[in-house]
Order: sequence, then structure tokens, then C-alpha cells
Amino acid sequence: MPTEMPANTAPQPNDWVDLPEGDPPAGAGNVVEKHYSQSAGGVFVPCGPATIRNNTKTTSQQDIAAATQAGLPFSVEKNSAEPQVLILHTHATECYRTHNGLWYAPGDTARSTDNSISVCAVGQVMTDVLNGAGINTIHDTTLNDYPSYNASYDNSRAVAQGWLEKYPSIKVILDVHRDAIESEGTRIAPVAEIDGRKSAQVMIISGANNGTTIKLPNCMQNLAFASAWQAAMETDYPGLTRPVLYSHRFYNQDLSTGALLLEVGGHGTNLNEALYAGRLAAQSLARVLAQS
Repeated sequence: MPTEMPANTAPQPNDWVDLPEGDPPAGAGNVVEKHYSQSAGGVFVPCGPATIRNNTKTTSQQDIAAATQAGLPFSVEKNSAEPQVLILHTHATECYRTHNGLWYAPGDTARSTDNSISVCAVGQVMTDVLNGAGINTIHDTTLNDYPSYNASYDNSRAVAQGWLEKYPSIKVILDVHRDAIESEGTRIAPVAEIDGRKSAQVMIISGANNGTTIKLPNCMQNLAFASAWQAAMETDYPGLTRPVLYSHRFYNQDLSTGALLLEVGGHGTNLNEALYAGRLAAQSLARVLAQS
């Protein structure tokens, strides 16, 4: 059965944890911070102050450019008694560094069933922001990837379908993850500085239909939503985002025209950077949805 974390409607959610500095143990791996900039030309399509990376060979740059101008394919009712947004986690045990040092311990899998240090904590901050802005949001914290990882997307699909059956009012389904970028054993932490504070960078993934193995008939509508949110984030908080990835991926995005996957930081990111990024991303999302 789905598990829902109660919403905290405080206007400023707790996005800061007192993390120890910590000394690296013997054999610790390295973490390197890296800022990923927006790009231009080639496979990249402008999206206001941001960009979309067209990783397909089936969708033209012109069609993607049109999606950036299409606006939201749905409308959200502000201050509704019925939920409008569902946040869940296919890989709920993905977690973050719990110390400030740029290292990770030997054997660290960057996985935890502790919701306070995982992507579930980020999802809760996002939920708090949206609810505080009058966007009725449910946060489901089912551990869809535990104890078995292989059926994660089947599990999260069933969870989402359960909520949609209970609340047909849901327009937006956000699957919040964190990335895992690594080079020769060194973990990369995507980072930006926003208003004098370090934030993880975020990346939206919008799936693309290939007509055969991946059937997403409404994928351009999902991309229109991704475009609006991406442009808002880069307008509000320059540097927060990596380019949207538009790629032949399914990720259960057939369930809604407002279904997207959001990567918040990576397995080299520390918890505070991830929580801050979640708050910033949700603040921009609340602005977009309030205008729908």
C-alpha cells in the first residue's frame, strides 16, 4: 500500500541539517564539485534562459522549440480541497552525503532506508513549499526499490495508479531521484551557488515516444510542462539547473501530461545542498502552477 508522509505546511520548510565536517577514513573515495552550464547549438534547443538536450533522432529541433512555447497542458486549482500534485520516489533509498567533507567512505552504496537523508527528505521539502503556496500536494514515501531494486518502476507505477484512482484531481506526478555521476571512482557533485549558498543542481528528464518499445503518446505535452518549469527555475535561480534531458525513456510518464522525473544532485551531493535545491525547484514550480 502507498505510504504518505504528512505535509508540513510551514511557509519556510526546514532545509538545513547540522552536518559534521568529519575526517575521511582510510581508503575513502573522492568527491569533486562541478557546475554544469547550459549549452547551445547541436542537440540543444533554447528554452528561455535554459536549454533542452534533444537526445532523440525522432523529434525535430523545431518540434521541441514549439513545445517550449506551448504552455502547460493542464490547469491546477489553487487552494483546492483535492490533491493536484503527487510526489513519489521510484528509487526512494537514493541518499546523500551526511558530512561536509568532499569524500565518501569505503563501501558506501549511497543508499539508505532512512527517509531523513534520502530523496524522500527532498520530496518532503518540495511538498512543504507547494502546500504552503496553496498547491495541494501528496508526498508518497513508499520504498519502491527496497528490498528489490529490479521491480522499482513497476512498484512506483502501481503506487501512482493507486493515488490517481483515489484522487483523479491529480495533474502533476513528480518522480524525485538523485543522479549518480562518477569518473574512475571519483563521485561528481553537481553544484551551483544561489544567493550565497551552495545548492545541488537539478535536472528534469522528459521521456520521448519512439512508437515501438516506448509508447508515450503525450510526450510533447510532458515536454511543454518540463520547458515551463525549466525556464522558471533558471529565471528565478540562474545556474540551478542542468539542461532538460529529452530522451527515449519511459519512466511511467504515460500516466499524466504532467509526469516528469527530477534528478536532485548526485551521490556526491551533501544533504543540505539537496534540500536547498528541492526548495528552490519547488518555489519555481509553485509559481508556474499558480499561473496555469
